[in-house]
Order: sequence, then structure tokens, then C-alpha cells
Amino acid sequence: MANKILVFIETFQGQIKKSSLEAISAAKEISSKINFEVEAVAIDKNIEQAETLSNFGLNKITLLKNDQLENYSPSAFTKILSDHAKEIDADILFFSHTSLGRDLAPRVAVRFEAGITTDCVELNIDGSDIIASRPVFAGKALVETKINSVKKIFTLRPNIFHANKISDANAEIITKEVNELDLSSRVTGIKKSADKIDVAEAEIIVSGGRGLKGPENFHIIEELAETLGAAVGASRAVVDAGWRPHNEQVGQTGKTVSPNLYIAVGISGAIQHLAGMSSSKYIVAINKDKDAPIFSIADYGIIGDALEIVPALTEELKKNK
Repeated sequence: MANKILVFIETFQGQIKKSSLEAISAAKEISSKINFEVEAVAIDKNIEQAETLSNFGLNKITLLKNDQLENYSPSAFTKILSDHAKEIDADILFFSHTSLGRDLAPRVAVRFEAGITTDCVELNIDGSDIIASRPVFAGKALVETKINSVKKIFTLRPNIFHANKISDANAEIITKEVNELDLSSRVTGIKKSADKIDVAEAEIIVSGGRGLKGPENFHIIEELAETLGAAVGASRAVVDAGWRPHNEQVGQTGKTVSPNLYIAVGISGAIQHLAGMSSSKYIVAINKDKDAPIFSIADYGIIGDALEIVPALTEELKKNK
């Protein structure tokens, strides 16, 4: 046994995703209890923030580069990462439970012959075993799992684990050129909304639902989000109606989020929506239906017309900003 945890670092256009820094810190906390080394690996055309990773207590950072790896390739990333994990004889792999992580981790698990637990919200140690907790039944319960295979893979829900810098950290950084690529499947292009915060990465989210009565009223959500420096989210009903784009959808069939603050405006709280945001640290619900299910999990609730309450709230926040 090599006693190594390998953390996959997700990047976008050379920038490291915050959720990957959280995965590093989670790996470091676990490693301190089972005496494992923690290494990180990133795959990209160019990684601009490699030095940033050295501040998080890693033993080694490997940057695997190729000019054709600017966009995600499932086939190439799976082979490159699996080969690297075997080369360093890693025992445990950590991924962020992002869209990319959910796609890549199971592929690597097959190739690496590893058991896998996804969407982990808590990690504990029992002897030498990692016990992972993950939501089940649309977030209504948590189940504890233990992987019995020799090799193990975990994907961690973003915004649950905290990214902690270590002042005296000094990691070894190695850059390698990858020459043989399997590009039989790849992303050919990515369109990103300019100046918009991704709900999966956001610390504050303001989401709107059918209670807004129409897409023409969604500007009050955008104004509140702008005032708070938050991302804009939406319920499935709103997205299905064509009011908002799918990349803003929060819920079981959209994005799972765990921000510090989640403001649900005109959202009744269907089970599939609660499954995607119930792990938020603080939840504020604004709804004129006092019996709406969203109030059952909200820390703070306002009963009333969202079209009146939200603009007033935004104005007050602007005064105190």
C-alpha cells in the first residue's frame, strides 16, 4: 500500500475551481487521521494558478498538459487520470461532485477497479476505514457507506467542505507533457453566460419560482442577486416553462447546491427542489402560501407577495450596503 490520496483538480480555462480546493482540504483532514500523503493532479492545456495549490498542504502537485486538452474529453481524461493514479499507486481518489466530476469519477472507477461513493456531505474515520455520508430519498435522509474494495473513490458535494490554507505549506510542483491522447469523445465548445455566477459554485443564491407569475417579473430576482453578489437560480417549473435557462435550475434534475445563504422566492418546495438545496447553511423562504413545504426547512420565512417583498428587501439592502 502506497498510502496516498489523489485529488483531481478541476479547471476551467486555466482557472482552478473552488470546489477542488475544498476537496483538497477534505483530503488533508482525512489524511491526518490515517497517515496518508495527499497529492493533486490537474489536466489542462494551461493551469494559471498552480502556485495557489501549494498553499493547501499538498505533498505533490502534478500538472498534466497538452494543447488539445483545453476542453474536457471524457475518453482522454479517463485514461490520463487512471494511468497517473496507477503510476503513483494511489489508494484513494477525491473528486468534486460537479457536472464534470459526476461524469469522470465513475469512468475512472471502472478503469481503476475502485468502489465509489458519490455526493458525499460528510467524511469520518472508523479505524482505518472512511465512512462517507450521502443524501438519499431526495435529501430526506442520510446514509453512511463504507467502500470494501482496495481502491476507493469519493465525490464531494461543493460548498460543504471548507477550503483551508496552510501557511507553512510547500508542495513539490511537477509539470508533464501528455503525448498520447484518446480523443474519441470530447467537448468541442463551451458557452458561458458573461458575468454570471454559477449556482454550483456560489456562496449566495437567490432562486425564483412560479410565484413570480411570469418571466417579466424575474428582474426582481436579478436585482436582489446583484445587490447581494449572488447567483440567480430557478425552480424546475420555471425552467420547463421557458422562463429561465436550464443552467440556473436547482434541484434533483438540475444542480445540487450548498451555499451559505439560499433565498427561495415564490418556490413552493417540491421534493425534487428540496433535494437540490436542503443542505444550504441558511435558507430564507418568501411565499404567500403559509403552508408551502419550503417553510418546513427554512431558517427564516416571510409570508406575503414576493412582488412586493423582494423589491422592498432589495432597497433596504442597498441602503445598508
